[in-house]
Formats: sequence, structure tokens, C-alpha cells
Amino acid sequence: MDPERLADELAIQNLVYRYADAVVRRDAEAWAATWTDAGEWRVMGNAARGREAVVELWKKLMAQLPFVHQQATGGLIDFTAGNKDVASGRWYVTEYGFMENGMGLLTLGVYHDDYVREDEGWRFALRRFDPLYMGKPDLSGAPKPFPEDV
Repeated sequence: MDPERLADELAIQNLVYRYADAVVRRDAEAWAATWTDAGEWRVMGNAARGREAVVELWKKLMAQLPFVHQQATGGLIDFTAGNKDVASGRWYVTEYGFMENGMGLLTLGVYHDDYVREDEGWRFALRRFDPLYMGKPDLSGAPKPFPEDV
């Protein structure tokens, strides 16, 4: 593998892990730093564009979860866009949380990403989250099919 491409892949993996780390630590500043200025986030029927709006949506959603632990469990990165400063990817996520009412919540899902290399490094230009399961941690809820529009 090309050493430059390998370095890019490791940097994007690190971006995904920094995102999940910021979620667990509830660190809005660190989480915001993973986005481009014009980044777009689509999650749970919501969409926000621009770093400021994305962070405000994140704060709103995080307020509903007094506890959350997110793990990026594996993913793929695609550099076929023909531009060495652009890539896309897909990452699987496991998230454990407690909702405001104290009920436990397990979320299994997939992020579909677009990445852009900026002076500071790789950042999210787009993240779309599709839940594959959301419900009680005992998996008694109904799973959702993998999204076909990807």
C-alpha cells in the first residue's frame, strides 16, 4: 500500500475515534473540531449544515441522554473520488445510553461519511447516521434493514 494513502487512512480512522471519544466525554469543543466549517450532519430525522448548527443539534440530542458510550466498531474508507483530499467511508457504531427517564438504550447503526482534508487534517464534510437497531439493551426491539439508498 502507498505510504501516503496508509497515513491518510490512519488519519481518518483517528478522526472517527476522536468523534466517538468526544461523544463519551461530552466534549463539544473536541467534537466540533472533527467537522469542516460547512459540515453537514443528518441524524434521527434531523439535519444541520455548518459547524455551528451541527454543534447546536449535537447539544440538543446529547441533552436527552444523561449517559452515552459510543464505540466505532469498524469501518471502510474509499479514496476512489480521484481527488487525494477527498474520501468517503462507512463506519459501524455501537452506542449504550440512558435516556432522561432512566431507561437503558442500545443503538446499533452505521455512519455514511464524506471526508475532506483541510490544513488541520481530515474532517467530516458529511455524516449521515442510520440506526439499524434502537431499543432496550436486551435486543427485544425490532431491527431495521440496512439502508438501500447508499
